[in-house]
Amino acid sequence: MSDLAKRFLLEFKRFSPQDVSLILENTCIESFKKGEFVLHEHVVSNKCYLVVQGSLRQFKLIDGVEKTSAFFFEGDPLISYSGYLRNEPSDYAFQCLEDTILISGTKDQELKIRQTNPLLEYLAHHIMVNDFKKAENYISLLNNFSPEERYQLLLKNNPELFNRVALVYIASYLGITPESLSRIRKRIVKTKN
Repeated sequence: MSDLAKRFLLEFKRFSPQDVSLILENTCIESFKKGEFVLHEHVVSNKCYLVVQGSLRQFKLIDGVEKTSAFFFEGDPLISYSGYLRNEPSDYAFQCLEDTILISGTKDQELKIRQTNPLLEYLAHHIMVNDFKKAENYISLLNNFSPEERYQLLLKNNPELFNRVALVYIASYLGITPESLSRIRKRIVKTKN
């Protein structure tokens, strides 16, 4: 499995073989089965992850209903900032949608790597900026578009999502019920014919 992680990290053009060795020496490789949780809601985690293989969703239970707010695929960082940065319980759960392989590291391991290699300081900053941009885009999607527009934007910008994620989770992500998503999909097909 470390060969898979090594090949994966080398695909990031910024990492030299020495960088990859340093990262792998100071992190762990974890595997999860489809349906397993990497982190449960209300649990403190001081780990950060990088998805090597597989897919996951981030969700929160609100009034007994799971509300999906993000998806993660190969190359995506996976972090509960509340736990990682503030040592507080996670606001979200992270569940595997497929068999998944992650590179994991703790805050202490990250600091050790960053002291040895300043490039990883840039990587940590880059990851945080991308995560905040992803969160902004999601808030904009929910606040500025109708359910049908949300669906069409998601289909246009992330078509691969529909091949890897169950429609029930996509509906939740779009802030609608599975029944509403079904009606939207039927309406779109009808207008195309």
